[in-house]
Amino acid sequence: MTDLVIRPLAAGEGSLFDTLDLPQLVGFGIFGRNFAEMWAKGEYRPEWTWVALREGRVVARAAWWGGPEDTEPVALDWFDFTEFDAGVALLRAAGFRVQYELVLPADWRERPDVAAARQTRLDAAFEAGMRLLVDRFRYTWTLDDGLPERPGRLEFRPEPDDDAIHAAFMRTHEGTLDAHARRAIAQGGLKQAADEELKFLRWLPSPREWWRLAYTPGGDLVGVTVPGRNYSGAVVGIIGVVPEHRGHGYGYDLLVECTHVLVEAGETTVLAATDLGNKPMAAAFERAGYPVSQERAVLEWPTD
Repeated sequence: MTDLVIRPLAAGEGSLFDTLDLPQLVGFGIFGRNFAEMWAKGEYRPEWTWVALREGRVVARAAWWGGPEDTEPVALDWFDFTEFDAGVALLRAAGFRVQYELVLPADWRERPDVAAARQTRLDAAFEAGMRLLVDRFRYTWTLDDGLPERPGRLEFRPEPDDDAIHAAFMRTHEGTLDAHARRAIAQGGLKQAADEELKFLRWLPSPREWWRLAYTPGGDLVGVTVPGRNYSGAVVGIIGVVPEHRGHGYGYDLLVECTHVLVEAGETTVLAATDLGNKPMAAAFERAGYPVSQERAVLEWPTD
């Protein structure tokens, strides 16, 4: 067998990426993402897009995504191969230590071919050194799903002070069920988790004035809700409830308020996500009429 050549694409080589002959059963491609369009927009850049070649033929490929302002890729979101070992070698050679989001149809468990495609990609990522962080539900809500009525139990106030938002995150992350926040807490405590949330929110290209703190009629802080936009569209950015007010369904109130703010801003489609293990938040999405449109397996590189 001839030697494997692993390298990033050069400018003008985007069409080479699409020459891999493999059925598309998982990944962003099955949900309408077009590699050539993303390449043309610069969201897949040559130095972030790698191929493994044998005799000039693509046998593995990977594309890391980043927004227009990013100097480093944000996530690996396109990875497939016809040679398992080539896929493993490519991930190791590229050296980008960011998360991998493997996108799956919501019914993947009932489809053996899709389940097999999922597992082979996970196995390659594991062999390269990654590990599973969490499985997540992905929701896509539209106006046709119905705009839920505001419950009217809470008072929502815009909060311009980042320190106040940071302090609220410190509170909402106590006892959190969110895997990303739990990882941050394990690494650097509640402050690191709050720092990461603020960094994410500042990265979003959406208005700062949308950030809200929620209070009881008596003035007690209940939580945080942040409607937002990412580079794909409107999103439920952050929802969190402080420990002493959990168990009263306030996650639903925060979600409904977030949805109303986005609709009032002219949005007709809203994307959202939560961990499969976060049953209270999943229940809030179901109650608010958010249908599950995808699942995602989120993998990461271990930290020291």
